[in-house]
Amino acid sequence: MILLKNKKIIFCIIIIILDQLVKFLINSNISLEKEIFVIPNFFYLTNLLNTGGAFSIFEGNSILLGIIGIVFLLILVKYLNNKKLKPLEKMSYGILIGGIISNLIDRIYLNGVRDYIGLKFGNYYYPVFNLADIGIVISI
Repeated sequence: MILLKNKKIIFCIIIIILDQLVKFLINSNISLEKEIFVIPNFFYLTNLLNTGGAFSIFEGNSILLGIIGIVFLLILVKYLNNKKLKPLEKMSYGILIGGIISNLIDRIYLNGVRDYIGLKFGNYYYPVFNLADIGIVISI
């Protein structure tokens, strides 16, 4: 089966499914903007809708950010088409594309991205993020 031979597609699908599943569970079990500390004063789960980009830049411009994401995704897929990649590159690009698609799904259906992972350092709250964001950062 060609789908199973393409490691980019496998990793892409894994990231999309995991991120969307966690987003569904978070949205079903945690009220909007509520914080539940898993590790006191450090790691918490929350339920936020980010209408901006990373670190909430361009907040309120979810449609524009969605269009930019789609254009970038199309350029990336065209670039990768028929390109010979090493196994680690296939995995990395699959994770990157999966993260982009999962966040685009949110932008299309929610007009923003569901974020749920929070970190606190003393009085500083690091911007909340999600599994798709982790995939994008790690893959890059």
